[in-house]
Formats: sequence, structure tokens, C-alpha cells
Amino acid sequence: MIDLHYSATPNGQKIAIMLEEIGASYSVIPYDIFNGDQLTAAFGRINPNHKLPAIVDHAPPEGGDPVTVFESGAILQYLAERAGQFLPRSGAARAATLSWLTWQVAGLGPMGGQASHFLRYAPAGQHYAVQRYTNELNRLLTVLERRLEKSAYVAGDDYTIADIAIWPGRASAFVMGMGLEQWPAMRGWFERIRDRPAVRRVMAREDLKPPAKYVGRHQQLDAREWSNMFGAANQAAVTND
Repeated sequence: MIDLHYSATPNGQKIAIMLEEIGASYSVIPYDIFNGDQLTAAFGRINPNHKLPAIVDHAPPEGGDPVTVFESGAILQYLAERAGQFLPRSGAARAATLSWLTWQVAGLGPMGGQASHFLRYAPAGQHYAVQRYTNELNRLLTVLERRLEKSAYVAGDDYTIADIAIWPGRASAFVMGMGLEQWPAMRGWFERIRDRPAVRRVMAREDLKPPAKYVGRHQQLDAREWSNMFGAANQAAVTND
């Protein structure tokens, strides 16, 4: 059994998709990040960074104590190696998969997150930040589009953890009205993955769907929610551990 410490963000959804793809037995432990559920000392012992998702593998293949993994890219690689699926064992195919996985966690994910923050949560008047991050997000999406013009999946001919890492963020953007019309190659890729049975199962499960406050184009947070997400409570979680 694997415990999935989960919030219904793209980072959480990618791990749920991976667990479904490999047929793992897992239990979802939900967190409301606006409520600050992730800021407890108990969760800090699972992830010292107090961010979701994280997993605890209670039956690691090599035996012994439970294995804890945090950061979505590390979780995807751990699960792929555990299951022997969606990550080539060696050579150019493995290098391409890990390159595109790292591109997502180091570039597309953070830049998309910053664009989302300034569009959805920041006070009015953040014009420079909005332009800075939306421009960089569009540049990265152009990189993805050019890649998908050449191959069916991000790392090549086969579906891998690189695709799983990227797809939920594109799905979230689509829900928020950031359409795929200008990205025809990406749209075909998006639809191929959307139609996979594991992806359909995740997107249909009520306990894995995001609540409205996670997906609205513009959000108003109260003082407590802001503190938990971006302010003093968020800072205090790591200083008090």
C-alpha cells in the first residue's frame, strides 16, 4: 500500500495518474492547502518543505522500513523504477525522458505556477510580473509544441513519465479557459493522453477533483488562506520544525 498525500493540483494529479497507470494499491490522504493542512509538524516529518504531493511506500520492493518520497519528479521516477514502466532502462530513450521530466519540474511547472499566481492571486497592478511570467510560459509552450510536431509523445514514440508530468498542468489550463487552439500538436497529444483509461479514472474520481477555489481564473483569499499559502503561516511551518 502506498499513501498518497494529496492536494488536487496538477502536481498531485500527475502522481494519481501514475499510480493508476502502474496498477498500484494506494490510499489518498487529502489536504486542503488553503486551510493549511500541509503546515503541520506531522506532515513536515514526511516532507520538510511542507508541499504536496508526497508518498509513503509501506511495502518497498527491497523490504525494510517504509520509503518516503517528495517532489513530483522524484516520485514519478521512484514509481517508474519500482514498477519497471514508463521510464526506459538505459540509453538515449532514458536520457530523453529524464531531460523532459527535468524540463517540466525546473521550467514549465515553476513558470506556469508563477504566471498562475500573478494572474489569479496577486493584488492588482502587477503588470510587469504578469507579462514576465506569461511571456516565459508561452515561450516554454512553444518549445513543447515544436517537440510534439516531431514525435507522438514528449520523449519520443512512447508514453513516459515526462508526459505524465506535463499533462495535468495543460488540463488545468484548459479548464481555466487557456485553450489549446493555438497549439495543434499539443492538442493531439493532450487528447491521446486524456483518452487513456488511467487518466480517465483519475479525472472522474470525485475525491481527486479540485474544488472551485483551485481552478477559478481569479481568486480572492481571506487573510487566513493568504497566510497559509503565501504568508506568515507558510513561513512559520519550516522555521518551527
